[in-house]
Amino acid sequence: QLAESGGGLVQAGGSLRLSCAASGRTFSSYAMGWFRQAPGKEREFVSGISWSGAYRNYANFVKGRFTISRDNAKNTAYLQMNSLKPEDTAVYYCARAKAGISDSPKAYDYWGQGTQVTVSS
Repeated sequence: QLAESGGGLVQAGGSLRLSCAASGRTFSSYAMGWFRQAPGKEREFVSGISWSGAYRNYANFVKGRFTISRDNAKNTAYLQMNSLKPEDTAVYYCARAKAGISDSPKAYDYWGQGTQVTVSS
């Protein structure tokens, strides 16, 4: 089970840190991903991190602004979001990868309920 937190309302240029808490003992064995979905749009890949944290991928539209990380001792993944833009407004989801990092939602088998991020201009 995955549970996101940390979303909220922020002004453009601000920052938020999302957390994804996982239950169970196998968190450290899996790559994790963050996705987002805006109203009327498909769910899109934001960032992914390997099980060890050694490898990280980012969508082009967040490179240099967002940072993904994980703490396997705490069973938690994070997404630090800086320089937020109104177009970053969406529900953000964390998910557990079936295998390695992928930008396809089909490559993930467990999802959190999502946390709303709203960026005002």
